[in-house]
Amino acid sequence: EGPESFPPLRNEAAVRVLQGRMKGIQGHCNSCYMDAALFSLFSCTSVLDSMLFMPFPLCDRNVQGILRDEIVNPLRRTGFVRASSVMHLREQLTDKGQCSSFTNAEKDPEEFLNLLMQQVLGIEPLLKLQSGGQKEQECYCYQIFMDKQEDLVVPDVQQLVERSFLSSDLKLVEIPSCFIIQMPRFGKEYKMFSKIIPSLELDITDLLLDSPRECCLCGDVATLECS
Repeated sequence: EGPESFPPLRNEAAVRVLQGRMKGIQGHCNSCYMDAALFSLFSCTSVLDSMLFMPFPLCDRNVQGILRDEIVNPLRRTGFVRASSVMHLREQLTDKGQCSSFTNAEKDPEEFLNLLMQQVLGIEPLLKLQSGGQKEQECYCYQIFMDKQEDLVVPDVQQLVERSFLSSDLKLVEIPSCFIIQMPRFGKEYKMFSKIIPSLELDITDLLLDSPRECCLCGDVATLECS
């Protein structure tokens, strides 16, 4: 008999299970970066469920079991995960990584995802990016970098991703199976935007390398792109 599995929460079920007091992932000892990342990756989507079940090349089955049985399944089943379960994962990651402060310090979510996906589970990178015709770079998530934009007061994710790609002269080499995006509001010190509206769908047509697109004037296949 294989490990137990619970499907991600959708529509009315998501509201019923996740709304209210004592819901979500309990915070403790600067765990917010990990809590938010885990909630985003697993509560309402199954796109990364292979992380919970597949034996990847480097796969640490102990970490995989904690992630599945102590965090994701309780979150989907009852809408609540105890801080002690996240601490159990943090202790295991501290053992596996080169960093001793995973149990007490605030980290960048990208550092957590890289450790978990690359070093502990051995998953192939999810994104292939190219900047200004340079060599391809592979990564697990994309962090939005941009200068302060006076015309964006309450932006949505679509606007932020497009502007960030434009300012860094970036393109997606291929359509990603999973596109994890880190917003520019994290950490204790700095929040570029007070709020960001989630885009329920992301149009990546203009972000794809060598993707045929239509001319905005005549509607035929475009031959030139103006930034």
